[in-house]
Amino acid sequence: MGATSKNFSESELACSCCGKNEMTQETVDALQALRESIGKPLRLSSAYRCPKHNSKVSSTGKSGPHTTGKAIDIVCSGKDAWELLSFAMIRSKVWKGIGISQKGKHESRFIHLDTIEADNRPWVWSY
Repeated sequence: MGATSKNFSESELACSCCGKNEMTQETVDALQALRESIGKPLRLSSAYRCPKHNSKVSSTGKSGPHTTGKAIDIVCSGKDAWELLSFAMIRSKVWKGIGISQKGKHESRFIHLDTIEADNRPWVWSY
């Protein structure tokens, strides 16, 4: 059984193709703290991805951030995206990577957050 929390179930955090949940407890705890800070539900579009699934859905291939168990994508747009970013960037020191996808239909917009510490990658980027 993988990491879970009060507001995020095993199935929400697991790979959609194989059902594995290899999320780190540190990342799930940070996600739970973010949800509690914002005070409303967060809808995940992606959390852990096995290497096979990640290579199908991401340009990062078999070793992208989601394969580490340290990355999540949260569906949000507009004011909700701004609020989420403000909490993640200002009030939390846990999130080390922030990807922003706010183009297109509102239901497909998301914010990527991860806890990966690395000197050779951007901290904030857009898709």
